[in-house]
Amino acid sequence: MRFYSLFGLTFEYHKHGNSPFHYSATIGKTVLEIYPLTKSQTQADKNLRLGFGIDNFETTIQKLTTLEVVFALPPTQTEFGFMAIIVDFEGRKIELYRNS
Repeated sequence: MRFYSLFGLTFEYHKHGNSPFHYSATIGKTVLEIYPLTKSQTQADKNLRLGFGIDNFETTIQKLTTLEVVFALPPTQTEFGFMAIIVDFEGRKIELYRNS
């Protein structure tokens, strides 16, 4: 949750009925929820890939660099816009796009 908060997301910690406690953030009409691993899981799924358009791109990149986050692709102009790809602490790739 703290990692994803670097992109400007604000999380609430809550639960629904019998579900486990988890973190939830709203992005427009989209909800991002981070649940704990199930009892049968030993590690997070690395097949998920998220992308975020962020307003404070350069500041965020500097914070990530200071935290020694791994960059799979450093900030680069691509056909999809100015972006970077980082790797979160569980090994998932995250695309960061500079909002125009």
